Amino acid sequence: MELTIKSFETPYKPTWCPGCGDFSIWLALRQAFVQLGLQPHEVYVVFDIGCSGNMCNFVNAYGAHGLHGRALPLAFGVRLANHGMPVVVIGGDGGSYGEGGNHFIHTIRANPNITYIVHNNQVYGLTIGQASPTSDKGAKVKMSPEGVIDEPINPLTLAIAAGCGHVSRGFSGDIPYLTQQIVSAMQFKGFSLVDVFQPCVTFNKVNTYQYFRERVYKLEDKAHDASNKVQAFERALEHGDRLPVGLFYKEEKQVYEDALPQLEKKSLVEQSHSYTPGVRDLTLVVESFM
Repeated sequence: MELTIKSFETPYKPTWCPGCGDFSIWLALRQAFVQLGLQPHEVYVVFDIGCSGNMCNFVNAYGAHGLHGRALPLAFGVRLANHGMPVVVIGGDGGSYGEGGNHFIHTIRANPNITYIVHNNQVYGLTIGQASPTSDKGAKVKMSPEGVIDEPINPLTLAIAAGCGHVSRGFSGDIPYLTQQIVSAMQFKGFSLVDVFQPCVTFNKVNTYQYFRERVYKLEDKAHDASNKVQAFERALEHGDRLPVGLFYKEEKQVYEDALPQLEKKSLVEQSHSYTPGVRDLTLVVESFM
């Protein structure tokens, strides 16, 4: 059977607001799977809670919801259980950089082979537009009618500082380019971040499609060196009138799964789990904690 984006469709239709950037990410994700030659049973997608998490119902692949902000630990477990299967995580800026900020940093440190795609609309969309960790200072949103007083998190500089080996950004208003970013991230061996400018057409009336189209530029058009960490920081700090997208930083390093001798020959799901006294006897381990 020919592999197309329809191979990853389900009987359910998206319930996002008309014009939501999630539609574009949904399409780009499926296009990336097709370009990589993956069948629906050959990829596992873990979803956070929120508007982005609703995609769980619309992607025909192995998948599960994590708790809000806790999608990465679940994905880490999936990856360790079957490190031969590509694992993708879908989250929003709230769950990813707010509730899940600690998991974000420490999963980067561990460096499992996981691709993290973050729908960054700068608000909590599903709970009607409260300020998120990436909301601009001064933004007037629900619960902050006089303007947000906190400084926004910069997920790219945070990821680079934490040691992320593949840091990129896309824009949901450019589906072919976003697809390219997802393919590149999934081909990378290690933890990869794809932060996506994703306009919330209902609750964020400032960071709109027009807003981004007037400001977004591609890093490769400026001869950016993705191996230069200092230059990556400088580009990631750009804000306001100039918003770069593309690959900011790339560095090959040891992947978590490769450091485990238990996984050298077979994934855990392929190994025998039959109990053999003297081989898998955990009595001594248990007794050491008593």
